Amino acid sequence: MNDFQEILDRRYRGFDTLGAMSNNRINLTNQFLIAMPGMADPTFSGTVVYLCQHNERGAIGLVINKPTDINLQSLFDRLDLKLEIEPLIHQPVFFGGPLQMEQGFVLHESNGTSYSSSLSVAGGLEMTTSKDVLEAVAQGEGFNRFLLTLGHAGWSAGQLEDEIGKNGWLTVDADSNILFNIPPADRFEAALALLGISSMMLSADAGHA
Repeated sequence: MNDFQEILDRRYRGFDTLGAMSNNRINLTNQFLIAMPGMADPTFSGTVVYLCQHNERGAIGLVINKPTDINLQSLFDRLDLKLEIEPLIHQPVFFGGPLQMEQGFVLHESNGTSYSSSLSVAGGLEMTTSKDVLEAVAQGEGFNRFLLTLGHAGWSAGQLEDEIGKNGWLTVDADSNILFNIPPADRFEAALALLGISSMMLSADAGHA
């Protein structure tokens, strides 16, 4: 058995051969999903997804390594918001996933401010969808590190577990440095490095016992 196979076996002992979770439920909130080469859905090929919530009803997350050709200035212009902070003008807006692509999602550090529609994530982050968070960004208020996406990724009850069981994803505890500081093009390899592996070690037919 090679080292990569051993890593898979250790990480997925909680899943049976059908991809369902064992009685000791696994909560993947605040973890990265890293797409395997055998990912069946081309939308998620080569992606890293940050999971904002995972429970018995399903999961929601944001793709963090697929910038679009829209930057913050152009998005804020569409919303009639003046972006006051010069360094943010060229920051990209990311493809967050194929669901609700007309909706903006802001993943940011918690700063004690209450926004109209926020989901608190274990690990000190929040995902906010209300316009007041964009107004705070435009005015340079609120937080220093954030990621803005259009759309999100979502899974119904048991769907993500099934995809993991079929070797669609690797999982690892999220790292805020990768989320906010590492260039988007390097985030896939950086997330894999958290597991002690690289993309050269991946193969489409890698599995787990």
